[in-house]
Amino acid sequence: MAVFTTAGSIRDDTYRPILRPRRGELAALTHLAAEDAARVTPILELEPGPSILPLIRQLPPRTGAIAIDFGGLPKPVDPFESPSVDLAEQLADLGVAMLPVLRPYESNRRLIAHGLAARMHLRRAVLRLQPHVDAGNPAEATEVAERLLRGTGLEVEEIDLLIDLAETACVSHADIVEEQCRRVLRWARGMPWRSVSVASGAMPANLDELPTDLPVQLGRLDERVWARLGEPGIGYSDYGVTSPVRRLGVQRHRQLPTLRYTASHDWWIYRWSRRGGRSDDRCQDLCRTLVRSPHWPAEGARFSWGDAEIARRSRTAHGGGSSASWMSWSTSHHIAHVLSTR
Repeated sequence: MAVFTTAGSIRDDTYRPILRPRRGELAALTHLAAEDAARVTPILELEPGPSILPLIRQLPPRTGAIAIDFGGLPKPVDPFESPSVDLAEQLADLGVAMLPVLRPYESNRRLIAHGLAARMHLRRAVLRLQPHVDAGNPAEATEVAERLLRGTGLEVEEIDLLIDLAETACVSHADIVEEQCRRVLRWARGMPWRSVSVASGAMPANLDELPTDLPVQLGRLDERVWARLGEPGIGYSDYGVTSPVRRLGVQRHRQLPTLRYTASHDWWIYRWSRRGGRSDDRCQDLCRTLVRSPHWPAEGARFSWGDAEIARRSRTAHGGGSSASWMSWSTSHHIAHVLSTR
């Protein structure tokens, strides 16, 4: 249950990972433990292409609701087309509650549709504000917020504010992002949002240059920014185990067996080459190395569905999985880890 702490700050203990609507990420959401599912509201960033509906029908998320960001979709050719309303209706038929994500650059027509979609489900929405792009000062931020509220017909108390700091590229950049975030939070506390969360991401967009056949340690600078803020009542959000930066072009080479394994302050990247055995054999060796490592959780395979899958593959070379499988196991462990530390 959400609890007011101070003006403009509500604590609801909900984790809001920003995820791509792919098989790997949705498989992780499908296998959430019941006690974890109630604490996760994923934000799915839609992209041009096939509808996400068949995938959700096949892999229904176990969360109480999902937030859908339509900001990456092109403007509809038909001015009366309402992607958010259409998807809200279709998800309602599947028993999935949808929260539309409001973006400052969206048209008034799309905002009206988002408002209708919000009222079809929980009468809630997520306002995703990237301060470095959307507002340079408190006055601009207030103007943006007021426009979105007018456009949707929603009240500020019905809005989960997500302050999206995007990429946290290095330690010095993390310090800059942290100070910028403090200024935005001071502004946010002046309005009675339903909740306030902070998101950023530090996973590199390209792991191809990392060494293979040994675990590589990468700092979770996004987690560091949130922890150092030390702000009471501020929720946690991130980009899961992916990067805020999209890779350009088409990946033409076959992906190596890869796990992105979350620890308290770091990721451990396991990329195993295909030399010396079949793909399944290499995946087994990767998983066996991971389960014997110091950062393997004390709960072992019971920690998450993803950890159970990794443990199973460590015992047999049969069914080494695919890139979607490796992403699903990594995401599953990451979500469980975040929830266990909040």
